[in-house]
Amino acid sequence: MKAGSRLERVLRSGRFAVTAELNPPDSADPQAVYERALVLASVCDAINATDASGAHVHMSSVGVCALLTRAGYEPVLQVSCRDRNRIAIQGDLLGAAAMGVQNVLCLTGDGVQAGDQPEARPVFDLDSITLLRTARILRDKGQFLSGRKLESPPRLFLGAAENPFVPPFDFRPLRLAKKVEAGADFIQTQFCFDVSRLRQFMAKVRDLGLHEQVFILVGVGPLRSAGAAEWMRSKIPGVAIPEEVIVRLKGVPEDRQKEEGRRLCLEVIREIREIQGVSGIHVMAYRQEELVAEIIEEAGLLPRRVQPVEAAKE
Repeated sequence: MKAGSRLERVLRSGRFAVTAELNPPDSADPQAVYERALVLASVCDAINATDASGAHVHMSSVGVCALLTRAGYEPVLQVSCRDRNRIAIQGDLLGAAAMGVQNVLCLTGDGVQAGDQPEARPVFDLDSITLLRTARILRDKGQFLSGRKLESPPRLFLGAAENPFVPPFDFRPLRLAKKVEAGADFIQTQFCFDVSRLRQFMAKVRDLGLHEQVFILVGVGPLRSAGAAEWMRSKIPGVAIPEEVIVRLKGVPEDRQKEEGRRLCLEVIREIREIQGVSGIHVMAYRQEELVAEIIEEAGLLPRRVQPVEAAKE
């Protein structure tokens, strides 16, 4: 055990894990976080708190995780290298660990040009791989990057992102290997709308023996409509949606496209569960927590443990 978090225990037990993404509010009201987390907590093993994804400002990942741990939920702290240097990041990792955060997803982060404040100055002192190494040094060596010793090292279960669905395809398993070498214990992938491409990626992952070294959770999510799918494909960095998916959605009336997108998501989950080396799914649906819960239930992935919610009533 690296951290002993619920997510780590579930994965090491061999149980098919489920994580989901909580999209932070544009608000300073903690109740907005509690209401969204309440929906997700009983259907997943951990809740990701995004870190200004897409270079758009929301409540900070550290702040959301502080609220989630206070309420007894299992958070995954997302840390992006775009906005902070190594000094700030190491301090955030210690602060989060002190609040009870045990799962960390290390990300390079989207460029500021993707967001609504492109005049912001990016940092990128580290990238996802050097961030993984930094967190592992804090945890395993008990010291900062400067070499200064820690009084009490953080216990962290370290994760990273991977995208098997965009070129160069042959490089993706090799980059995954670099992240594993840097310290990744688990992986959450970008949205999967192309299961055949995922199968090719996982075949190479197994050839490299990586499926025995890291837990891989595949990203999934429902599409609201053909128009939404086309927007995601063109506007969200790294999202790849095959043309046949768009055609399928356009093949039903507009008022039934949301249901067709939901059906497609369930089909993808069923196929993913049959792929050797896949340890779970990561469900993403922007501010549609109720729909995420319904999909997890319909996919036959319940029951899961209900987490305490007493603190959310405060």
